[in-house]
Amino acid sequence: MSLNPRTLLTEEEYLAIERQAEFRSEFYGGEMFGMAGASRRHNRIVTNLVTALDNQMRERPCNVYSTDLRVKIPITGLFTYPDVLVTCGEERFVDEKQDVLLNPLLIVEVLSDSTEAYDRGKKFKHYQSISSMSIYILVAQNAPGVEQYVRQEDGKLWTYSGTHEIGEIIRIEAIDCELKLEDVYAKAE
Repeated sequence: MSLNPRTLLTEEEYLAIERQAEFRSEFYGGEMFGMAGASRRHNRIVTNLVTALDNQMRERPCNVYSTDLRVKIPITGLFTYPDVLVTCGEERFVDEKQDVLLNPLLIVEVLSDSTEAYDRGKKFKHYQSISSMSIYILVAQNAPGVEQYVRQEDGKLWTYSGTHEIGEIIRIEAIDCELKLEDVYAKAE
């Protein structure tokens, strides 16, 4: 009996395929993993987050991106698409196409039933290995809730803060911004 070994892709092969694909896929360990589409509510929350952050940082050397900019985690080799990410200062990319970022400062994931465990667990573990990243924010999709994890100066510990009240504000010290829950969930009913 002969077994057909699975052929693993290189990063270069993945990027060549992904840059031509109609649908997005994450990449890890030589394999591509298709990503499901997002709901209207998810997309509305992402739009609100981008708007809120971009409006506050318009005059600073920071950029806000959503959904379609890939991030490569250099240490683990994961290529993924955060819902929202922020950079400040010089951006570093894998190549001249500038569609795979290496140095996000802040990453936001909007939680869904199918991704919540991954976003809180393995994906956060991958993200923690990005030396430039100091803020991770999780936003609930089905009820108000924003959780923030901030890397401490030792580089290993992360502190938690969060709220689940629509009238509350999450303060993001590292980028001198605030997220008002009423803005995050505007028109997302």
